[in-house]
Amino acid sequence: MSTLDPGSPPTDELPFFVYGTLLPGEPNHDLFLRGRTSGERAAVLPRALLYDGPGYPYAIDGHGRVHGTLLTAAPGVYGELLGLLDHLEEYLGPGHPRNLYERVVREVELPGEVAPGAREGQGLPGTREGQGLPGTWAWVYLAAAAVTRSLRTSGSVIAEGRWVTGRPPGGPRTP
Repeated sequence: MSTLDPGSPPTDELPFFVYGTLLPGEPNHDLFLRGRTSGERAAVLPRALLYDGPGYPYAIDGHGRVHGTLLTAAPGVYGELLGLLDHLEEYLGPGHPRNLYERVVREVELPGEVAPGAREGQGLPGTREGQGLPGTWAWVYLAAAAVTRSLRTSGSVIAEGRWVTGRPPGGPRTP
């Protein structure tokens, strides 16, 4: 498995953390993910803020938590899925000036589980801020630098880090 440098997280075939239109029940979930995932579970991106966008949200680094889903690619489709998601998120490569999002590796928490050897509510060194929550490395699409600057000055933070479209499942989007 390749890494960015010694001590860095692995980057080969990481799961994906999603928090917006790719969530289960959202339109892009079926369009891009149906038949391409082997696992989906609730997850939390710590040290991040969620901002409202034009029909989809943006996550940025910050002092909060973003709730979403951790997706594991089905066997044999990882490259295809990575390409589809990069295209959807308008990611052209690291630091590209036309990126809408940057694809970065972040550690995500897996709520409802306790790290091996930890008791509920009592963390071990090296676990999520001592909370005892197990986690994993995942690809996350964060807002690109220019978008982040704009959000920090005039964006609307989404309370509690949960993106909700305000529409019933399968129904039209409401303003």
